[in-house]
Amino acid sequence: MKPLSLALSTTALLIPSVFPKSISEINGNRFLSPYQDKDVSNIKGLVTATSSKGIYIRSTNPDSDPATSESIYVYGNSTSSDVSVGDIITLDGHVSEYRSSDDYVYLTELTKPSGVKVTSGGNDVKPVVLGKDGLSPPTKQFSSLDDGNIFGTGNSSQISSSNPVLQPDKYGMDFWESLSAELVTVTNPRAVGKPNKYGDTWIVGDWSVNGAGNERGGVTTLPDDANSEAILVGSPLDGSKNPTDTKLGDYLGGNVTGIITQAYGYYALLPLTALSVSESNSTAASATTLASDGTCKAITVGSYNVNNLSPDSDTLPKIADHIANYLNGPSIIFLQEIQDDDGSKDDGVISANKTLSTLADKIKSSGGPSYNFTNINPVNDKDGGQPGGNIRVAYLYDSSIIQLRNPNPGSNKEANDVLPDGELKYNPGLIDPGNDAWDDSRKPLVAAWETVDGTNQFVTINVHLMSKLGSTSLEGDARPPVNGGADKRTEQAKVIANFTTTLLDSSPNAKIITSGDFNEFAFTEPLEVFASESGLVDLDDVVNTPATERYTYLYEQNCQQLDHIYVSEALSKKDGVKMDHVHVNTWVSYDEQGSDHDPTVALVEVCD
Repeated sequence: MKPLSLALSTTALLIPSVFPKSISEINGNRFLSPYQDKDVSNIKGLVTATSSKGIYIRSTNPDSDPATSESIYVYGNSTSSDVSVGDIITLDGHVSEYRSSDDYVYLTELTKPSGVKVTSGGNDVKPVVLGKDGLSPPTKQFSSLDDGNIFGTGNSSQISSSNPVLQPDKYGMDFWESLSAELVTVTNPRAVGKPNKYGDTWIVGDWSVNGAGNERGGVTTLPDDANSEAILVGSPLDGSKNPTDTKLGDYLGGNVTGIITQAYGYYALLPLTALSVSESNSTAASATTLASDGTCKAITVGSYNVNNLSPDSDTLPKIADHIANYLNGPSIIFLQEIQDDDGSKDDGVISANKTLSTLADKIKSSGGPSYNFTNINPVNDKDGGQPGGNIRVAYLYDSSIIQLRNPNPGSNKEANDVLPDGELKYNPGLIDPGNDAWDDSRKPLVAAWETVDGTNQFVTINVHLMSKLGSTSLEGDARPPVNGGADKRTEQAKVIANFTTTLLDSSPNAKIITSGDFNEFAFTEPLEVFASESGLVDLDDVVNTPATERYTYLYEQNCQQLDHIYVSEALSKKDGVKMDHVHVNTWVSYDEQGSDHDPTVALVEVCD
């Protein structure tokens, strides 16, 4: 049994000895209030904004600590009808920490407001300026709990349990938390993401993005930088609606004024009124200049995740146009997310012949080549994706330029292998489809090709690794954030790498192209393992694509690269290898895109 004196002293450490006199004292200098679950009285504040469910008040007696927010949200719809912006009020309440999911960071607020008294009205309300003429957020690190690596092992600690002291000059989450419930103005904001169906849009102001800015006006995920300087703009407080057709790089209304809060796992700015586009980024994606010359000297390779494509997909004409007119009809196309012939209808159909032939026909009618196709049907409902869709990887190929070498397709249960003479056991065939690494995931499809004269050969591996389902928000409670499926993607990367090294052991000069949706960044563990074990090199490194222009996907605030091309040394050392990421989808509004991924096209020489 503990001595009574020790028990009392421990309790004294947990319960403040003096009740707060100001809003900054309620907030404290950490994520969670030191007065959590306590009743407070005679709290004085200036009303800076109102909503249908409460009001926002700012201290009239601010302290000098930049880590303590001077504002707080008062939850209670009756309160908002009793006061107006510019009123100075006093009230009593209960200090609460609220979140709607265990994955989110808590929002400190006052609940059960009572004794509301207006002491004066019509006072001036000035927002805190965020931008080059005011405060600017840190641009790289999110939290002190990430140990300097936002892409490290996830959930090694949590904000809610560690409750670190805020360092708003160093960490993005700390910066936004230090402004919780504060009225701010973001100067010269521009969109760095696409709005969702509610118009919620990621922005940055006219502050530094510290080298992450790309040519389109977005910010790119870099090895040490996931762009903590961006903020999500949520639903306007006046009930109006943000536009849903905003594009990457659009400028939004000169300045945006609103309240900083927590919304669905992110720090967000709730504007007083709706966003408007003041300057639209009308630059359109250009077609690649890379084109096959019909010989082994210039084979073009396209890679495109076509987002649950079925014969009846509304996006199919756009996809066909992209392939025909923006990718210049590559000699071979790696496709991911090809659905079966009746799409998501879960009725046992697994063939995708109709899907692929419909796409091929539309490409031809759009001015592209006449394509043949090949794929291997999956086991029904065993490869993940939309239930009933039976997504798989597949190839389109221009048979006037290349052809399958000694066609001998395997089944969905037969594992491909490299024969003693360097030929494939099955062509095309799946890589180790019975391996547990592929549970509920797409199996990679390997194929051997030759130019139509039969003199030049190369091998392709089409991949679509495990999705990122189970990931947590970059600004969530888990620190570092959880990278859902990373362990499984590492296993999958090793299985593919084992196949490529077997092929290279048999034929050291083998020309190998591995491409598709890896669902991962090149600088994270799954692809670092793949690069180190496969004997292949990242084609972006070969052609020296600038780091900020390496993106094929737009997620939240980040332009990021999930789709890659890796090649063997026999291809990387050839003269004239080139590569383009063609931004036909990330640069347009949500309704205009054909897929959620951009396609990539490369030009390689496969001559022996």
